[in-house]
Amino acid sequence: MTVTDTNPNMKLSELVGRNFQVIGLLERLGVRGNFGDKTVADVCSSQDMDPGTFMMLYDFYVDERFKPTEKMLREGSIRDVAEYLHRSHEYYLDTALGSLSDLLYRLLAPCNETQKKVFRRFYQDYEEELNRHFDFEEKHVMPYIRALTEGGDAGDSAIESFTDDHNSINEKISDLKNLVMNSLPEGCDPALRMQTLYMICSLEYDLGRHTAVEEEILEPMAQMLENSGSQSRRRSSEDEREALSDREKEILVGVAKGLLNKEIADMYNISPYTVITHRKNITRKTGIKSVAGLTVYALLNGLIDFNDVD
Repeated sequence: MTVTDTNPNMKLSELVGRNFQVIGLLERLGVRGNFGDKTVADVCSSQDMDPGTFMMLYDFYVDERFKPTEKMLREGSIRDVAEYLHRSHEYYLDTALGSLSDLLYRLLAPCNETQKKVFRRFYQDYEEELNRHFDFEEKHVMPYIRALTEGGDAGDSAIESFTDDHNSINEKISDLKNLVMNSLPEGCDPALRMQTLYMICSLEYDLGRHTAVEEEILEPMAQMLENSGSQSRRRSSEDEREALSDREKEILVGVAKGLLNKEIADMYNISPYTVITHRKNITRKTGIKSVAGLTVYALLNGLIDFNDVD
């Protein structure tokens, strides 16, 4: 339930006055200019945006206790949610990461060359991982959502496979925060350290909300579309399930042995996103989603030996 008591007839300026964090949401949804006496409904109409979806995103963005109801998800616009996420990707890559990088380089000025090199490499690796994650979503998730909404052939992808790669991203921004707080030399500028920490904490919260929108709004909305179409019937038909390919069997063995996506990717010299795609196909073909269930499947089909399982 929402605890913010908001509705589309409220003035947009009142929403901003209640919580300044909504400014970031407005920017990413393309809402700019003088608000005046405009209500949320007025602004949404001018932006070709569903007001109910705007209010759902607002409540979700500013209140971690908010949980969208099934009715909200069914009546909301997945197109508007996907557009918000797309604009968020642009904000992170074009604005937030560049600003944070500048702060970090200034903060590291008093460090010796080895300290600078190690810290910068950690941050660059984080930037690259975030770039890969967003690039995957732009090339695979967004086209899949468009195909679902347009009634075309969305393929055999299941939306849950798109949100499997968030943990590493969220952990690394937390590690970056702790490194800045606890591990930099005393010679680093204290005021600059606090400014950098504030930006890292803001980005960490923002990325957490971004991830939550994907997992708690976009994913269930897409699943509703999947289940309402012929694709779900095709997936549930055992008669039409295909045999696993040799590569899929290899991936399944890795999953059954408890390996992480990255470990499997390194083993076969493929990307973690390719592993995710294979795992999605394995789930589609077998109808089994859990690691425990897939392990039993692998045992029953002679793909692994009982001794291979921890």
